[in-house]
Amino acid sequence: MSSRTRRAVRRFRSLPIRSRLALLVAAAVAFAVAAVSVTCWFIVQGKLYDEIDNDLRSSVGPLRSDDFQRLTQDCRQTPTDELGMGSRPKSYGQLVEVDGNVCLFPSSTAQVQVSGDDKAVAKDPDPNQGHIRDGTDNEGNKLRVLTTAVVIKDGPLTQGVAADYSLVIALPLKGTQSTLNELALILVLVSGVGVLGAGAAGLAVARAGLRPVDKLTEAVEHVARTEDLNIRIPVEDDSEDEIARLSHSFNSMTSALASSRDLQQQLIADAGHELRTPLTSLRTNIELLTRSEETGRPIPEADRKALLASVKAQMTELATLIGDLQELSRPDPGQHSERTQIVAWQDTVESALRRARLRGPELTITADVEPWFVRAEPSALERAVVNILDNAVKFSPEGGLIEVRLTEGVLTVRDHGPGIPADELPYVFDRFWRSPGARSLPGSGLGLSIVARTVQQAGGEVSLSRADGGGTVATVRLPGAAVPPPEDPPTS
Repeated sequence: MSSRTRRAVRRFRSLPIRSRLALLVAAAVAFAVAAVSVTCWFIVQGKLYDEIDNDLRSSVGPLRSDDFQRLTQDCRQTPTDELGMGSRPKSYGQLVEVDGNVCLFPSSTAQVQVSGDDKAVAKDPDPNQGHIRDGTDNEGNKLRVLTTAVVIKDGPLTQGVAADYSLVIALPLKGTQSTLNELALILVLVSGVGVLGAGAAGLAVARAGLRPVDKLTEAVEHVARTEDLNIRIPVEDDSEDEIARLSHSFNSMTSALASSRDLQQQLIADAGHELRTPLTSLRTNIELLTRSEETGRPIPEADRKALLASVKAQMTELATLIGDLQELSRPDPGQHSERTQIVAWQDTVESALRRARLRGPELTITADVEPWFVRAEPSALERAVVNILDNAVKFSPEGGLIEVRLTEGVLTVRDHGPGIPADELPYVFDRFWRSPGARSLPGSGLGLSIVARTVQQAGGEVSLSRADGGGTVATVRLPGAAVPPPEDPPTS
């Protein structure tokens, strides 16, 4: 590709899309119109020439012997106007000898320029053949010329063909060329109008077709300028073209971004609210200890131990809250992340049970665990099971019973605590939501949110419901199998 062509391509690509579409439409129409016009012109030319050729063939006939002898004896090579009609239409007829001499018919007003084909026919005359060509007369006018053998009606000539002579007749092409020139002019004008109309129509179509794109561009610029994610592009309900799909995708994207930002702001607000309480308590306790040191008034040993225990508890609560926030802030790993693998869920449940028994030594925890293998992130899955068991331990009465069962991919944890009121069940998996009756207990309100997120990422379902006879039943369903699947083949 030459440098000039590359510059033209770059210049074309720098144009707006609607201008490029208009130019492409105009170019396509120009090519089509040019092809049709040229084809039409050649077809008309062929038809006109065929008519002239037919007229020439129909005008050829045998000569009488006395007319032929008179023409050859009184051979005239210069056209004359014996009738004084210089303006009469041109007519051409002549005999051509082998050496190229010409004998004009009396009616001929001009001489046809002799060609080698005329001499060849005179040398070897054949009454069944004729040669048609383009030629000129002695004045330079263009002609359509027919050369054929001279056929004699009567007389002693051999086989009725005059040897050493050819008959040449012609018709002028001036009228035909004028018609073709007028046709070419008309075709050029029509083509020009068609190309201009196509360019205008292409520009109009491009503007109409790209109007949704303009709206989309304006919406994107508005979002970039104002960060307003509530803007929507109107889309017809029955429209399913590419522009409609793009608009739907943009609306979905802005909705998702707005929802994500709202959730982020809500998370920050909720985290700030939850952090305020332990931080305030920490600040108060530390100020008391500091003031005691500064004033020299020692705090009683029992009160000092209580303050330090409170500080330690608040620090533990802060660490737990920060860990939960970090867990929730992690991106979704997805089903095929590098962190996910085949996990023996029964081993995870057993490990969580050991931790739960340490946290609730006064409780009775029974377990019926069957093998089940799932694809999940091991640490996240164990934390989810621990959170469920922690809730059961937290709300179980002293000396209470917790029943754990894992069978066919369904884990159920049933406690015998006060249970969750029916009107609070829809909110148990919301971030930072805590039942009014549990706000005095330790916790951040994020445990069940982490459970729901982990189970959803593993392709399962989790639910909480009131148990018959009191208490709560937590149910977790995860897809998997009772036997471990084959190892995934290593990737190269």
